Amino acid sequence: MKKSLLVACFSFFAAATMAQNIQNNPGSNHGNKFEALGTILPTPNEYRTASGAPGPKYWQQRADYDIRAELDEENLRLTGSETITYFNNSPDPLTYLWLQLDENQHSSVNNANYQNSTTMPEVFTDRGLARLEEGNTDNKLGHQITKVTDALGKPLKYTINKTMMRLELPAVLKPGQRFVFKIDWHYTITDRMSRGGRGGYELFPEDGNYLFTITQWYPRLCVYSDFQGWQHNQFTGRGEFALTFGNFKVQMTVPADHVVGSTGECQNYAQVLTPAQLGRWQKAQTSREPVEVVTLEEAKAAESKKSKAKKTWIYKADNVRDFAWTSSRKFVWDAVPQNVQGKKIMCMSYYGKEAYGLYRKFSSKAVAHTVKTYSDFTIPYPYPVAISVEASNGMEYPMICFNFGRTEKDGTYSEGTKNGMLGVIIHEVGHNFFPMIINSDERQWTWMDEGLNTFVEYLTEELWDNKFPSKRGPAYSITDYMKLPKDELEPIMTNSENIARFGPNAYAKPATGLNILRETVVGRELFDYAFKEYARRWAFKHPTPADLFRTMNDATGENLDWFWRGWFYSTDACDISLDSVKYARADTDAALPNGRTMTRRIEKPLVNEFEDISKVRNREDKKIQFYTDRDTAARDFYWRYARGLASVDTSTYSTTMQVPYEQLDAAGKQQFANKHFYELSFSNKGGLVMPIIVEWTFKDGSKQVDRIPAQIWRGNEKQVVKFFMKDKEVTAIRLDPMRETADIDESNNTWGQIPAPSRFRAYKQKLNAARGQSQGVNPMQRAK
Repeated sequence: MKKSLLVACFSFFAAATMAQNIQNNPGSNHGNKFEALGTILPTPNEYRTASGAPGPKYWQQRADYDIRAELDEENLRLTGSETITYFNNSPDPLTYLWLQLDENQHSSVNNANYQNSTTMPEVFTDRGLARLEEGNTDNKLGHQITKVTDALGKPLKYTINKTMMRLELPAVLKPGQRFVFKIDWHYTITDRMSRGGRGGYELFPEDGNYLFTITQWYPRLCVYSDFQGWQHNQFTGRGEFALTFGNFKVQMTVPADHVVGSTGECQNYAQVLTPAQLGRWQKAQTSREPVEVVTLEEAKAAESKKSKAKKTWIYKADNVRDFAWTSSRKFVWDAVPQNVQGKKIMCMSYYGKEAYGLYRKFSSKAVAHTVKTYSDFTIPYPYPVAISVEASNGMEYPMICFNFGRTEKDGTYSEGTKNGMLGVIIHEVGHNFFPMIINSDERQWTWMDEGLNTFVEYLTEELWDNKFPSKRGPAYSITDYMKLPKDELEPIMTNSENIARFGPNAYAKPATGLNILRETVVGRELFDYAFKEYARRWAFKHPTPADLFRTMNDATGENLDWFWRGWFYSTDACDISLDSVKYARADTDAALPNGRTMTRRIEKPLVNEFEDISKVRNREDKKIQFYTDRDTAARDFYWRYARGLASVDTSTYSTTMQVPYEQLDAAGKQQFANKHFYELSFSNKGGLVMPIIVEWTFKDGSKQVDRIPAQIWRGNEKQVVKFFMKDKEVTAIRLDPMRETADIDESNNTWGQIPAPSRFRAYKQKLNAARGQSQGVNPMQRAK
């Protein structure tokens, strides 16, 4: 297989093919599931090491942005002009750059939704007809590029391919050089509540106001990396993004009565806030409880009348991979600080009156809890702010995220709404770590973004409230998905666009796997250390799955390739069956044995059934003289047998081994009398090798748990037997009592009828005695 293929993306088809090819013996019942991942993972190099750490020559690109944007609320239009400085830190000369135009998702001519299939609806509305007709014309949506020039204003040639734009450089951009260029553009903001998408507007008919979520809004650089070159997979709305880190300065001109929340820190609060609001902002810096910087009363007053004036908010953000913002006159805004290892993080929330009853109580506190907890499990949160915006959705960007959680008209809410709101805030704020800081490629490996984040979300929800009803993370909650027919499943290592069941595959299964790894396979101490090490190594860098797998192996001191192979590369499920139980007691008064008699068959010496072509030609070549022809002393019994000059008696013969035994004394008998012996037989019906967890219930009602590592399946991946000794008699046996291995069939996990005990003879053996003498005659003439 070519090296270029090995270092290419971990597409599902390539990974599946390679996983099959590396099996030493596909028909074997042992060893295959414990094969190393070495032939699947990219070859380590000076950029990415075999330990999972960045190599000594690791590099990544950088793109800085200076953007001016104006929001035209009346015409629902966003206009922008940006200056981009691109730094070529790679060892490669570049002749063009690729940029993402995600807003083209909404265009009827430049979108990338070519793979979507459609069916005849049972009910067809006039609105549906309009959308269908729109597809046959240019709906004028998406980015409208009006000018692309270099820093001096000279036009640059570019080509738009759906949601991607290739910019041709006027000269080769050599390693270590940078290039400055400008783009002017505009687009019509869409109704994301009806049209879908991650950014756009929501109209509130009751008061006629808009809530804008401005996301994926500016032309931005694709990632150029050591492991795949340009990542310019088209944006179809599912696979999110791969982005380059850089510094941002963004000026947003909006209606004067709007409140803007954004990635980064505002540079001009004194100009855009009233004196009262500025005073509350200062008070919030040291408050223990969230302070309303913009109050509910002020938000309601702004809703009742619309200003025609404009204000410009200026934000700066350093070392971020993206930039998003929100704008509305409906916003209440509150803030509270959270200390993370001596650094103050302003945790803030923006929300309308429709969510006030929930967000005022919980949102900023949930943001603060998330920032602190994720920092404990990964790295200290590096940014100065973290923001939650109630926008009836769930989506994340650096320092800012958009969530749901509105109350009923009277301000009341259900427990389900509350927990859903808390869960989505924790999840979306948590995305600051995965992938905004530990910057994986979401468009290729959704699970590295959503799965890792969902795992730490689960830990954070538990630390919010140990009764929190987490849906993704507990092993038992993934079993309905994993018991589906194989043809309805795909491995976790599947490209985002190819996943059929997105939620279970990209969110729940990887989160569950990591939880099992932490709680059941390696333990919390080893796991937490290794997971923090992964976060530390790859903060503000571009990790791949191999970097995660190798780091976890490296830092735990455990070869976990069997786990990555089974959980991430296959669709096997855990179904361990307790097939049989044997129970025995010791017979301490049995007569001493005379010895062990073993019967062996003498096999014929090995002789080839035919001569291969080499042997024939060697014999025919008269120039060749064989050693045994030159030195006849090297001819033995086997040489003569091969030429029909000797024969052998292949009947059986006996060998008796005398082993010294003696009767047990009273103390020895008492020792055996208090022991109960059990032999358990297990079968692996699901295919996934996992630890075996055995719970014993004793006659006195007490319980005990034995944990057998997954490596017990090395010798036989289908069936294993384990012998146990217990001090008390067992009345029942159960596998996986805490439901921690995601076993899809618990009906074969119990054994409630322990059989009557059999007896085995027990003696005292003299360990310091001779092993015994072999007796008998070997009828075969030995070769000499």
